[in-house]
Amino acid sequence: MANRKPIKTEKRSARKRKNPLDAAGITYVDYKDVNLLRTFISDRGKIRSRRVTGLTPQQQRSVARAIKNAREMALLPYTEGSRGPR
Repeated sequence: MANRKPIKTEKRSARKRKNPLDAAGITYVDYKDVNLLRTFISDRGKIRSRRVTGLTPQQQRSVARAIKNAREMALLPYTEGSRGPR
């Protein structure tokens, strides 16, 4: 029993996702910047989660608010699905 090797616990190497707003040097998210906001929307028109986008909580809130304002001003669609209403 003395020559027993310790059990190795494998840890996943969590790759740190780059923050796209910090990389672009953006400090204020404007609802009129539709090209930037489209990167945070899925192909179905949903707002991507913070886990997927790699934003800080404050940035995620400001991006979500900007997307909602842009939708209200008809700059972005609410849905982008090809199917019509049911």
